[in-house]
Amino acid sequence: MNILIVKLSAIGDVIHTLPSLAALRRLYPDAHITWVIEEAAADLIKNHPHLDEVLVSGRKRWNKDFRGGQLRRPLREFRSFLKTLRQRPYDLVIDFHGLFKSSIIVLLSRGKRKLGYDSMQELSGLFLNEKIPEDMNKHAVDRYLDFPRYLGAKIDNAQFVLPSHEEAEVKVQNLLRKYNLEDKKFIAINPVALWETKLWNNEKFARLADLIHDQLQMKVVFTGNEKKSIEDITSFMTTEKINLGGETSLPELACLYKKTQLVISTDSGPMHLAAAVGTPVIALFGPTDPARTGPYGPGHRVIRTQLPCSPCFLKKCPTKKCMEDISAGQVFATVEKMIKGGRNADK
Repeated sequence: MNILIVKLSAIGDVIHTLPSLAALRRLYPDAHITWVIEEAAADLIKNHPHLDEVLVSGRKRWNKDFRGGQLRRPLREFRSFLKTLRQRPYDLVIDFHGLFKSSIIVLLSRGKRKLGYDSMQELSGLFLNEKIPEDMNKHAVDRYLDFPRYLGAKIDNAQFVLPSHEEAEVKVQNLLRKYNLEDKKFIAINPVALWETKLWNNEKFARLADLIHDQLQMKVVFTGNEKKSIEDITSFMTTEKINLGGETSLPELACLYKKTQLVISTDSGPMHLAAAVGTPVIALFGPTDPARTGPYGPGHRVIRTQLPCSPCFLKKCPTKKCMEDISAGQVFATVEKMIKGGRNADK
């Protein structure tokens, strides 16, 4: 049996799909499973033990080349992508993404059973021949698990499996030595997010880091893909500044989060990565709904101000009051409670 998974992006959404991959592998142990993914999140599933093949789409790069007047390279790469996609006759194609860009992959795959949500968002259901309802009241992880459940899988709990990366482990160990960090004796902060409405105040992040360092005697490591924005945060700090922005790949970030005692994060891909590797998360939420996309699993905490307009799911806002009303002291109190609770539990 040949199965094609279509989940192209983003980091958090790909992580949310991992338990469904595990369930499909248990349901079809002998199947050949291929996953189509875009370049930005591909490292999350390359060499995954439950996958036989990873097919990487360069869609964003191809579109950029087309807009810039370059045609030959993107056309050549797309033809190669399409040839590889069609080399295998798929018995089952599952569109976890549910958007126009994923529906095109479903169409091009020529699969027999084309399964997706009963939705016409961006015409995503146009090329499906089998559909299930989409329950938006569920967390994304559980919503995606409805696909293997529909196919007959019995699922007791969500299983997050990430590929093992020896090189990533070595890189992270070197970083720990460089900054004199000990396993489970430091805290990681991810201050970045794709939406500006999900961002918190940089001075508050700095204040929070100083409080953790001074009152809990723990080092703080800032992570994310934007080194300059983190430099702005650390410029307000009075304690030790450790900026790993832009220095870790996704596998390396996963390894780093395994080593930390706690991750503090905006609603973002790194937040979901921390939860997936089993590290407790304190998540700062404003315009989005933690019931749908909060850190999945037990032991996490969500901080939000419960404004009547939240969640609004807006990427632009003149006030960003839902995030601005969260104070550094409020977050630190939660950090202190979780850290001291964990220490007491070890005694």
